[in-house]
Amino acid sequence: MIDNLELVDRLLGEFRALIPLPATTTPSLATILRQRKANRPLPRQCQVTRIDYAGEEGGIMCGLDFGMADADSAHFVSITHLTFDRSVPLYREIEAYRKHRIKRLRRLNGAMSP
Repeated sequence: MIDNLELVDRLLGEFRALIPLPATTTPSLATILRQRKANRPLPRQCQVTRIDYAGEEGGIMCGLDFGMADADSAHFVSITHLTFDRSVPLYREIEAYRKHRIKRLRRLNGAMSP
């Protein structure tokens, strides 16, 4: 099991109370988004406007708003692909979840390697 479901439920409830919340895309996510939007790159700064849980496979997922009125597609990404400012009230809890999930996924993927 990758996630502690009790912790996830508590974090989701607390996180939803803070939405919208500023975030920054990781460099790897920014590169992917830039490639998809070749005609119009997206800024790295965004707002988390929705949060859901996608089960063990996806973990905590965040709906993003880049502040572009003519956005032609929605962006819904794993919280592991975002960073948050230390001033965000749930910063420590979010970082603990992100680090734990990344560590568990790496361990799981390493165990699956031939």
